[in-house]
Amino acid sequence: MGASTSAPHFATGSNILNRSTRNTAEPVCRETPGKGGATRGLYRILITALILALLTGCASMARERLATNLASAMLNQDDPDIVRAGAPAYLLLLDGMIHDNPNDQSLLLAGSRLYGAFATGLIREPVRVKRLTQRSWEYAQLAFCARYREICEQTDARYDQFAATVDRIAPGELNLLYVYATSWAGWIAARSDDWGALADLPKVEHLLERIIAQAPEYDQGRAQLYLGVMHSQLPPALGGKPEIGKAHFELAITYSGGHDLMAKVEYARRYARLVFDQPLHDRLLHEVLAAPAQAPDLTLSNILAKQQAELLLKDEYF
Repeated sequence: MGASTSAPHFATGSNILNRSTRNTAEPVCRETPGKGGATRGLYRILITALILALLTGCASMARERLATNLASAMLNQDDPDIVRAGAPAYLLLLDGMIHDNPNDQSLLLAGSRLYGAFATGLIREPVRVKRLTQRSWEYAQLAFCARYREICEQTDARYDQFAATVDRIAPGELNLLYVYATSWAGWIAARSDDWGALADLPKVEHLLERIIAQAPEYDQGRAQLYLGVMHSQLPPALGGKPEIGKAHFELAITYSGGHDLMAKVEYARRYARLVFDQPLHDRLLHEVLAAPAQAPDLTLSNILAKQQAELLLKDEYF
């Protein structure tokens, strides 16, 4: 990584003793014969263990910092073509790091996020999207299930059993829970032709509801955005509750301070079109086109949102 991992030089205890006691009187308190070597041996073992722990900790922090920097570089890029061309190198690098450190939670979460973002934001071929979201979901499970195995064991159970297990365990590590839920959602979205996969959406919704119950503003309102999309699938005539989706979209916009332009695009695409509200639809999309794209960790998403807004306005839906 560029940083030296060699152990710092320590002066040995015997060298210090020789320098400080030369030509001095014999100490009053002598070490008991046989115990001095054992004490020094224990001291060396403790120092060695401390150095190894420090080096291991530094390596872990370096890996976490690198993973964070890779994600930040991708999310803050304003040219999607650069990301589309360069992201595979990032992903391969993370794959290699995870292979060498399969239990590193920060690497697993970063890998899940980046694979998911790349698949859902920049790839259009269905087969590739399925493959990439599969990797995203696998990394998320490795991170989450190491901490909450009992929940993972219930993913194939009935919804009520799954929800009861989640509520009983009450996972409090929101970052783990969020990546697990959103990567699962991305995996399902890539398999929208699979009724078995779609049947798990209520489970994902339950996980996201737990997140917003504890932190409604989580991830600049992105948890709200996911719920907005989920609640805007069916019109009222078919039993849908799009007004719940509308409320989540409004909260997503509020919690991002209006900076998350994808929230407005999805609001227009999912809700306004569903209820045939053209004035709302067009207003939201024109606001997206007029807004600046640059925002911390939202720039790439906002550039893509602007591109999608243009296409939606050209589409003669109404």
